[in-house]
Amino acid sequence: MSRRSFAPATSSRPRRFLGLVALMAIASGVSLERCRAELPVTSEDRVAVERHADWVTVTIDGKPFTEYRFRSGAKPILWPIHGPSGEELTRGYPMRPAIEHEKEDHIHHRSFWFTHGDVNGVSFWDEQPGHGTIEQRELVTARGGETATIVTINDWRDKDGRKICEDRRTLEFGDDELGRWIDFTVVVRASEGELVFGDTKEGAFGLRVAGSMKVDEKLGGRIESSEGLIDGATWGKPAKWVDYSGPVGERTVGITIMDHPTSHGHPVHWHVRTYGLFAANPFGLHDFYTPEAGKFGALILQPGESFTLRYRVVLHDGPLDRERTEQAYAEWSRSEGRSID
Repeated sequence: MSRRSFAPATSSRPRRFLGLVALMAIASGVSLERCRAELPVTSEDRVAVERHADWVTVTIDGKPFTEYRFRSGAKPILWPIHGPSGEELTRGYPMRPAIEHEKEDHIHHRSFWFTHGDVNGVSFWDEQPGHGTIEQRELVTARGGETATIVTINDWRDKDGRKICEDRRTLEFGDDELGRWIDFTVVVRASEGELVFGDTKEGAFGLRVAGSMKVDEKLGGRIESSEGLIDGATWGKPAKWVDYSGPVGERTVGITIMDHPTSHGHPVHWHVRTYGLFAANPFGLHDFYTPEAGKFGALILQPGESFTLRYRVVLHDGPLDRERTEQAYAEWSRSEGRSID
């Protein structure tokens, strides 16, 4: 990892301080750009990041938002994830012991993740014997400001350590009138030769909602899609967005995942379950349709080719507001995204 990754630049500094930094840079022969990159995070960042040995903490207005953990089980994850009012909106098990309403099942459902169940025949989805591992190779960027940004490069390796492919993922954190949001963009590249993301429901961009939110807990949990489908009827169906809402503590909260029109497989199909799994999967058509439909969801890339997935996760207070969500989706879907170095 490069030193610039460990202490990211912030968006605004007092001019006097920057002037001093420039003089020090000239005197020492170090570039001003490098000095800027090594400045510590300050409270001037409304959405701030703090670099630790194995994770990056994100806060918003000084309050906890989430932690990007470089490795949990077999992959990078986000956990815990706090909604606008402070509640944890994803399951805490297995990162900590299960609490009320949580089941000790699906140990690979680690809060917030991106993997797939069949990559050149290797499963990166589960943690059964023979599974693959996604290893962070570099923390490229971790910086705060009006929004915060984390960029990493990751190697996908089989059980013997052989590299299969690589990804570059960009996570941006912020908030608006709808709630807190996390933008997730990943570019997967066939860096080692032909690459096949196989046709299986076990994928790909996923969350496991807080235990009390799940529909099966019968406390008021509800799944609803942009197409008007409810609860179990949303499974395997395409939609622009899906919302999973329910109670956490004394408050009703929710998570909406939006699929961008430029994302591979748009509108994505949803591997979303009433027991709390909430995943967008553009590859699982064989499982989502009957054999008679003749659907084929696998993606085959030649050496050097890539594909991009882009999702927005909205963490909101209260039940789903369809009108505001549609408006927010329309605005976000017109954005082109950013290339961040």
